[in-house]
Amino acid sequence: MKEFRYLRDIVFLLFLFTLPLEIQDIEDVYLLLFIFRLAQYVVGGKLETEKSTVSFTQDLKRILCSMAKIAKRPRYAIMNGIRYPEMFSPKCFKEALEYKPQPGDVFIDTYPKCGTTWMQNVTLYIFRKGKELENPSEFLLAAPFIDMVGVEGINSMPRPGAFKTHLPYSHMPYSPEAKYIFVARNPKDCCVSFYHHAVNEPGFGYWDGEFNDFFELFMAGELEYNDYFDHLLDWYPHRNDPNVFYTKYEDMKKDIKSVVLKLSAFLGREYIDAIEKDNAVLNNIVYYSGFEYMKKNLTDVYDIEKGENHAGRMLYGLRHVDEFTKSLNPPDDLPELQFVRKGIVGDWKNYFSAEQKERVNKKFLEKMKGTEVLQWYPLE
Repeated sequence: MKEFRYLRDIVFLLFLFTLPLEIQDIEDVYLLLFIFRLAQYVVGGKLETEKSTVSFTQDLKRILCSMAKIAKRPRYAIMNGIRYPEMFSPKCFKEALEYKPQPGDVFIDTYPKCGTTWMQNVTLYIFRKGKELENPSEFLLAAPFIDMVGVEGINSMPRPGAFKTHLPYSHMPYSPEAKYIFVARNPKDCCVSFYHHAVNEPGFGYWDGEFNDFFELFMAGELEYNDYFDHLLDWYPHRNDPNVFYTKYEDMKKDIKSVVLKLSAFLGREYIDAIEKDNAVLNNIVYYSGFEYMKKNLTDVYDIEKGENHAGRMLYGLRHVDEFTKSLNPPDDLPELQFVRKGIVGDWKNYFSAEQKERVNKKFLEKMKGTEVLQWYPLE
């Protein structure tokens, strides 16, 4: 009988692999397990032991609790173990993962909503030595998000320039001849900013999402680019590498000029020389990368329907995002997309409950044990 039972289980498992299910997160694994256990019960008439019955019940409870706990999720896909926005072209995302860096390439990497757009603008205007873009839509070509636009965006970028990505270090296109800029941010502020981004960007299909649900996804590491803490820990050991510039969002808020000077020196002697020769260069870099300027000029950057001369019209990756978003039929009364929102430190205090604060603090202490990150963000 044992041999029959094992053969039966193998048949059940093979059957599960034929089901049209996409494994998006741990709840999907629980669901498959539950189906397997249910099939055992239906065919066998009963579960093997009392212990099996208890386990079966626990599986069912866990699935139902998870479904009740998180009513809605942003739309993601998974490739190479990385969760990424479903609105992105899989072709472009794959190209970003497989890109082989060229000597002199510069990458800006953060976990989402940790200062990426801000650092893109700082770096862009260092390269431009303080000269303003003629058209804000040129930003898409001058600082391409390679996860979204792939090789086409890489090849279209005027050089010198910097690529944006959110990939963890373990999945980064790496070369010792390339340079990497990483920005860290307080996890609580990151969570709040990330929530607003997901709600505000209709391509996520999350326009009616709730913060408490989103918080649970953040804590479970089930958002795009996976877990915040794992992403930070993946980059942390490389913070002092000679080809890595590592800074914090909070340092940029505290003294942006100091960060600009250090980054200019990191990018090349000619950029720090330009600042030393003309102080207006530094002032322009700070101004054009400031939040008021970015809010005014970058609002329509990712909307390729805003004009015939919009630079994004030539990029397949952006057109794919636009078409996917339209397919979701978002409500007509959604607020205007704000890619740059507040840009402040401590906004999490307006959203977190006491319990949520303690849960983040606990995970932060557990994950960051033995690192300097504990000093970067003292618990509040």
